[in-house]
Amino acid sequence: MPEGHEPSTSHMPSASIVVISRHRPQALARCLTALAGQTHPDFEVVLVADPASSGMRPDLPLKRLAFDHANISAARNEGLALAAGEVVLFIDDDALAESGWAEALARPLADPRVVAATGFTRGPDGLRWQVRAERITPSGATEPLDIAKTTLLSPENGCPVSTIGTNCGFRREALLAIGGFDPAFPYYLDESDVNMRMAARFPQGLTAVVPSAQVIHGIAPGPGRGKGGVPRDLTAIGRSAAIFAARHGGDIGGLRDSQRRRLLRHMVAGRLDPFAIAPILATLERGLAEGQGPSPAPPAPWSRPPPPPLRPMPRMAMAGEPLFLAGWYWQARALRARAAQVVAQGQTVTLLLLTPGFLPHRRTLAPGGWWEQCGGLWAPSRPGDPPVIFLSKNARILRERGNLPG
Repeated sequence: MPEGHEPSTSHMPSASIVVISRHRPQALARCLTALAGQTHPDFEVVLVADPASSGMRPDLPLKRLAFDHANISAARNEGLALAAGEVVLFIDDDALAESGWAEALARPLADPRVVAATGFTRGPDGLRWQVRAERITPSGATEPLDIAKTTLLSPENGCPVSTIGTNCGFRREALLAIGGFDPAFPYYLDESDVNMRMAARFPQGLTAVVPSAQVIHGIAPGPGRGKGGVPRDLTAIGRSAAIFAARHGGDIGGLRDSQRRRLLRHMVAGRLDPFAIAPILATLERGLAEGQGPSPAPPAPWSRPPPPPLRPMPRMAMAGEPLFLAGWYWQARALRARAAQVVAQGQTVTLLLLTPGFLPHRRTLAPGGWWEQCGGLWAPSRPGDPPVIFLSKNARILRERGNLPG
């Protein structure tokens, strides 16, 4: 484990959670449902979305802004302009935050030495890791870190901790001091550029890696990718990578190979036509060419007006300890009705539905507001699991509940 600093916290800082959404109303609705269940005692939600989605969930007291430009950095800056919390947390619209996410991510930022924080992110199945702890290099590549508990880390050899955009937080004053996000990065390496500029502005500043601050990232389709995260156009990636390397003194020598390997993995999995690889790689070259030349000047320190006062979300009235329900899939109707009843009473619920087989497990947030995991009795459900796990029904339930190791 890398050497780090011990957290030192005195209070829970108020938080603004900024959600950026563009033409993904179904994903956004689920994201907001998860955020409404956060345990943080003093937080607001700032929604920056296309006009058709900015009014989503009118029952929630959100700060709302209609914004319909395909530039996530510009959209995040609009959210930052409305954010009144001591810390500002960011999450994508295709991500689902565990109920304790905001509280866990914000807590280390009470330590005045900490300027940024990041959590652990699970993939679309809700169980296996997509991103854990990493450092970002001046070339935009990442280097993994072995982190098991909340750890505070400083930049090392010019490489700060990477804060993935769908699961990150910053001390608001620190983010304003570097001018927020840079619209020169409309997509890709946008948060990495923030990490590099933050490290340059605050060389002694610490970043908290918080394994318990977890979200599920769905990788919904977007302008540059299709279903399942299959790339369709790499122009933005090439342009951003070229600008990033020029600004921070890196090189892009490994980018072509990494993107080619990425496309080949999709091809082998049957998600990409082999004849599509060359045209897609051509878009990468086009983006690299567009990004050549003098690097754009980084943003100036923030000079926009102060935000409106914090608009707190309602405090969750917890009716009791989280409830764990489990049974066979054919009992789903009765178990879901029970889950809905308990959720309506303000209690957190996880529902496990098993089938007698080897169907891989998946975990997500049900429309009714409970967490639901489905899968085979003998199938893997955790990172590193073998393909087959022979357990009885009762033992499997205990394992998924966390009462049985391994």
